[in-house]
Amino acid sequence: MDGASTLGFISVLPPLIAIVLAFWTRDTILSLGIACLVGVFLAGEGLLGFPNLMKEALGNESFSWIFLLEIFIGILIAFFQRTGAIQSFADLVGRRQASKKRIGITTWFMGLFVFFSDYFSPVFVGSTMRKVTDKAKMSREKLAYICDSTSAPVSVIVPITGWAVFISGLLIGLGPIQNEADALDVFTKSIPFNFYAVLSVLLVGLIASGIIKDFGPMRKAEERAHKEGKLVRDGSTPLVSKELTNIKPFFNDRLLSIAWNFFLPVLLIITIAVGTYIGLGSAKTMEAFLAAVIFLGIIMRIQGIPVKDIMDTALNGIKGIMPAVMILVFAYTINALSEQMGTANYLIQTTETWLNPGLLPAITFLLAAVIAFSTGTSWGTFGIMIPIAVPLALGFAGGEIDTVVLATIAAVAGGGVFGDHCSPLSDTTILASTGAAVDHIDHVRTQIPYSMVVGIIGLAIYLGLGLIG
Repeated sequence: MDGASTLGFISVLPPLIAIVLAFWTRDTILSLGIACLVGVFLAGEGLLGFPNLMKEALGNESFSWIFLLEIFIGILIAFFQRTGAIQSFADLVGRRQASKKRIGITTWFMGLFVFFSDYFSPVFVGSTMRKVTDKAKMSREKLAYICDSTSAPVSVIVPITGWAVFISGLLIGLGPIQNEADALDVFTKSIPFNFYAVLSVLLVGLIASGIIKDFGPMRKAEERAHKEGKLVRDGSTPLVSKELTNIKPFFNDRLLSIAWNFFLPVLLIITIAVGTYIGLGSAKTMEAFLAAVIFLGIIMRIQGIPVKDIMDTALNGIKGIMPAVMILVFAYTINALSEQMGTANYLIQTTETWLNPGLLPAITFLLAAVIAFSTGTSWGTFGIMIPIAVPLALGFAGGEIDTVVLATIAAVAGGGVFGDHCSPLSDTTILASTGAAVDHIDHVRTQIPYSMVVGIIGLAIYLGLGLIG
C-alpha cells in the first residue's frame, strides 16, 4: 500500500473496536488484542498475519527504546521504594502538614518543572507524589490527570524539548522555512496559538488549587477517596502490579539518606537528559534512566543491601511494570495495523475538501485530534498532518508566514495532544496511569471531560480566528 492508499472505512474499525471494547470491558489488553485480530482478518492477512504484524510493529528501534525505558523506570521505582526514598520524600513533604490543595499545586509544579520528557514526567511525578497524595486522600485518577496534563502539553509549548525539535524538523523545506533556525523560529512563534496545550496546563493548576471544582467522573472519584478512603475504584486494575507497589524499605528501623537514594539519582537523570539535549540535540532519556539505575544499585550495595536483594528488587520492578508494557505492545501493534490499512489517509481524504483559509486551523485541529485518538500517537499525527496542512496554509497565505500558518502549525500540535489525552491507546496516557498506579480506563474516563472542555474552547478560538481573518 502506497503513502496515499487506504482500505476506506474498514481501516477505522480496528482502533474503533479497541476503544469501544476498552471502555466497555475496562480491560485494555484484551480489547487491544481482539482489535488486532479483527484488523488482521479485515486486512485479508489471515491468522498468520497477527504474529507477522507483531514482529513488524515491535521489531524496531522505536519500540525497543520505550520498552527499555519502561523496564529501567520500573527498576528505579522499585529501588526508590526498597531504599525508603519514596517514603522519605513523602515524609519530607508531609512534615510541612500541607493541605490537599497545596499538595495538588506541588504536583502541578513538579509536572511543569520536568518538561524535557513527556515519558519521564508522568512516571516520575506520579511515583514520587503517590504516597503524599494517598495520605491527603486524593484519588489516583486525580493524580494521573495532573501527571498526564502537565507532560505532553508542557513538552509541546517549550521550544527546547524533543517535541519542538521534531515538529521543527517536519517544517524544514516548507515554503520559506529553509533550515533548522527558520523552523525553530516559526515553531516558537506558533506557541501562543497552541490554545489546547496552554489552556490544559492552566486548567490543571485551577483544578489542583480548587479555584475550579472537579466535575464529571473525577468528582465522583474524589468523593469516593475523601469519604470512603478508597483511592482506586473497587474492582479496578491499577496499571502497576503488587510486585512494585508492595515493596517495603529494606531497613525496618531507619530510612536511608534521601539525598543519596533519591535526589542524586533524579539529578543524574535530569543532568544527562538535559545535557545530551544541549550537546547532542537529542535528550537521551532512556540512557539517563539506565545510568540512574546503575548508580542507585551501587549506592544500595555500599549502604549494606545484599546483591541478591538488589537483584530481586530489580526483578520485582520489571514484573511490576509489565501491565503497562503489555498495553504498549498491543498499542504499537494496532498503530502499525492502522498504518498498513491507511487509517490516517482515509480520515484526511474524507475531510480535505472542506478546507479553506478561515476553517483551516479549526479543521486541522479536529482532524489531528481524531487521528491521534484513533492511533494513540501525537508524533505520528504530527508526521502525517504537518506535510499536508502547513503547505495548504502557506498556499492560502501566498507563501508568507502569517497568522493562518502559525495557527495551523499550533492546531496540529495541540490537536495531536488533545486526541492523545482522550485515547486509551496513547503511550503517554499509559505512562500516566503507570505513575499514578491507577486503572488505565479509569484515568482516561475521568480525564476526557476536562480534555473535552479545553478542546471545545480551543476549537471555538480557532473558528473565531478564522472569522476575524
